[in-house]
Amino acid sequence: MNDYYQDLGVSKDASPEDIKRAYRKMARKLHPDVNPSPEAEEQFKKVSQAYDVLSDADKKRSYDQGADPYAAGAAGFGQGFSFSDIMDAFFGAGAGQAQRGPRSRQRRGQDALIRLDLDLADAVFGGEQELTVETAVVCSTCHGDGAQPGTSRRTCDVCAGRGEIQQVQRSFLGQVMTTRPCMTCQGYGEVLVSPCFECSGDGRVRTRRNLKIKVPAGVDTGTRIQLTGEGEVGQGGGPAGDLYVEVAVRPHQTFQRRGDDLHCTVELPMTAGALGTTLKLDTFDGVNELEIKPGTQSGDVMTVRGLGVTHLRGGGRGDLIVHATILTPTKLDEQQEELLRQLAALRGEERPEGRMTPAHPGLFGKLRDAFKAK
Repeated sequence: MNDYYQDLGVSKDASPEDIKRAYRKMARKLHPDVNPSPEAEEQFKKVSQAYDVLSDADKKRSYDQGADPYAAGAAGFGQGFSFSDIMDAFFGAGAGQAQRGPRSRQRRGQDALIRLDLDLADAVFGGEQELTVETAVVCSTCHGDGAQPGTSRRTCDVCAGRGEIQQVQRSFLGQVMTTRPCMTCQGYGEVLVSPCFECSGDGRVRTRRNLKIKVPAGVDTGTRIQLTGEGEVGQGGGPAGDLYVEVAVRPHQTFQRRGDDLHCTVELPMTAGALGTTLKLDTFDGVNELEIKPGTQSGDVMTVRGLGVTHLRGGGRGDLIVHATILTPTKLDEQQEELLRQLAALRGEERPEGRMTPAHPGLFGKLRDAFKAK
């Protein structure tokens, strides 16, 4: 008889974990992919043969009672030896066992993504929105079971309920057993006698449904809102994935958003820019008065604090930035033209000389404009 305990370097009272640990340690050193020498290959066969016997409770019991399955012309190395044992040796315990046994019909559903178009006012203040989504939901006929009500499942005849079939192949190691999912039952171990007529055995159907979601104030185009468990229901009635709502803010005809500030432009007659006035602005917060100081020029910026977009994270709001545009009259009657000529004479501007300015403001000019905007 072979001394399998000596081949693995373990005692007769070694636990299954000790036997597996010893095999993994020796296989890493002796596997032909690591050590190509003929001596190592022969030693690897002996070690693998010893592990095949000592790792199987029935074979180990027979061996301890004096029966060696590999002695006296037995089938040879690899009889009943699973490829997953080699996987365990190189990738750790359980590496070859990830798909062993019948798998569950239930699977977690996929996440879903839907677009939500919002008006700018809804992005500023937030609020409740209603969505229509089309996703997979649990079948109302079989309630996710997949079988027609009143019917049952039967054990797969091909794999006998294991969900997998084993195949012995010859290799340089001898006979190696490989495992793959059963094609008849798709790895479930059971076969539906009568699949549900509504969902064809999938346990879910697609349908449209309405959802109400709370949109936080301050969202912007590209913001995603996660709704846990509102995505696709999984196969077999498995848990649903998440629904992600991606926000797209529609352009506004008056206000333009830049960060959390809102920008708008007001057109003023030349006289209002020169003399100053008070305007009524129609904002998202209602009508607000804006004071135009005398001497306001085109391009001047006025800031109204706290009338911008609500900060998405944290309290407070951005500002409303008002840009002034001064309109020069294009049509004057005789009296208006005469009055302007008199004004020009009073200001010494009958023959004004133009003054050239830089086309683009420099760094300090940009800083000045930025501070003026605040």
